[in-house]
Amino acid sequence: MSVSRAFKVLVTHPQVPLPALELLRSRGAETIVCQSVPPSRDEILQKVAGVDAIYWAHYQPLNASILDAAGPKLRAVSTMSSGIDYADVAEFKRRQIPLGHTPGVVKNAVADLAIGLMIAAGRHFHAGRTSIETSQWVTERIDWLMGKEIRDSVIGFFGFGGISQAIAKRLQGWDVAKILYTTRTRKENDVDFKAEHVPFERLLGESDFLVVAAPLTDQTREKFNAQAFEQMKSSAVFVNVARGGLVKQSDLHEALITGQIFAAGLDVTTPEPLPANDPILKLPNCVVLPHMGTQTMKTTIEMSLLAANNIINAIDGKPMIRSAY
Repeated sequence: MSVSRAFKVLVTHPQVPLPALELLRSRGAETIVCQSVPPSRDEILQKVAGVDAIYWAHYQPLNASILDAAGPKLRAVSTMSSGIDYADVAEFKRRQIPLGHTPGVVKNAVADLAIGLMIAAGRHFHAGRTSIETSQWVTERIDWLMGKEIRDSVIGFFGFGGISQAIAKRLQGWDVAKILYTTRTRKENDVDFKAEHVPFERLLGESDFLVVAAPLTDQTREKFNAQAFEQMKSSAVFVNVARGGLVKQSDLHEALITGQIFAAGLDVTTPEPLPANDPILKLPNCVVLPHMGTQTMKTTIEMSLLAANNIINAIDGKPMIRSAY
């Protein structure tokens, strides 16, 4: 059943892909599109009053102040993002307002980038490029910029949801030694990836490449700190494609400087954007990207359409396709 009446949707970013806006409009939506880039909270608060739904397309706090400004007609909110650590989920539950997000569609783009970071960090891409720029390209040394291969390595995952499983699927032909993962409970489909559920301490101690792809929660915040890095191999490569908050960044910096671990590849940091003078950017054994894991045209359109369908379903009185509440 399609939406039977007109409804208003506030779209909080003017660069939401047109196919998503066209989908909403084809189902009877009047779209009120904010024009500020970056999004202006003042503009959002001015335009949100009286809407039936909010299409949230950035990482500003999504909390009671927004819901209060929207008013009693608000029936649904969907973000165009995988993680929702910026949303006050408890407040949505208290008000019984459906909150959608778009986690599943990002897994392939993020998995590709994660493997890129594994290779880039393990093979000294950053140090190699820097050596060219500073006229330090060394010849006639067999041990210069000697790196780590994925082949015959133990690959560990902190979190084994869609992104980690997409990475593990891609690694099936890479002749890895074994795949380990840590989650609260064992995944029933881990046999599909020849993966073994292990305690956190074993994950730290055995992984040659350790990939973080878990949500940021009170339980996972700064899970990777000095104590964790001390338990890792000095030859380990650490990769984070989840959220910067899972890592105590100053402790990671220390671990990389002292050789506690071999290298790191980061698509997420604390804070974001990362200041140009942040000390972690000065390290030759750390590859840092500006949170671009989902930044492909295909994935962005898929995310935008899923967010639109979340809203349409909620207005229709159906469950959202992907909902946090």
